[in-house]
Amino acid sequence: MGFGEVEMFVIFFVLFGSIPCILALFDILRSEFTGNNKLVWLLVVTVFPLFGALLYFVLGRKQKVP
Repeated sequence: MGFGEVEMFVIFFVLFGSIPCILALFDILRSEFTGNNKLVWLLVVTVFPLFGALLYFVLGRKQKVP
């Protein structure tokens, strides 16, 4: 019994879709933000995992406190 197209898609999505989410969560937790930005980004990434992680890497990293 081998893998079909659906199973391969699910494995691919779980492996490569979760990596940006995990990286974004670690980066958010390690960084300092002003106000409630840390909480907002944590919620965005956990509610919308792949889209939220990509959005964080495009917009959120600029909001960190140096």
